[in-house]
Amino acid sequence: NPKGVTMEGNMEDLGKYWQAVQHRVCAHCVDGDGHGNCRLSGEDACGLKLHFPGIVETVLAVQSNTIEPYIEALRQNVCAECKHRSPNGTCTFRSNLDCGLDRYFPLVIEAIETVRWQTENTIEAFGD
Repeated sequence: NPKGVTMEGNMEDLGKYWQAVQHRVCAHCVDGDGHGNCRLSGEDACGLKLHFPGIVETVLAVQSNTIEPYIEALRQNVCAECKHRSPNGTCTFRSNLDCGLDRYFPLVIEAIETVRWQTENTIEAFGD
């Protein structure tokens, strides 16, 4: 888990993050049915769904105008725990473009950051 970030304060928002990702990513994914529903299951289950709490934690722990810090954090916090990653750090799923998380990560970041921004601005608006 990224240091200093816990999902406890954000668990109620996890559903909001998932809805945003389904709308922004899953609805357009080549492995989906076009309506946000995944057709992958079992051994081929989507890494995005399997690792979602860790993905949200990772994205929320980073605030950058460039994608590189997000990718680095993803590799350290999520990919390092994935069953498809080899001991030397390579990933055949990723290198074969079979990892939906890696394929759509920029859109995942955008969806999560949009929810974060909306949540922070809603709290600030009511906090006055």
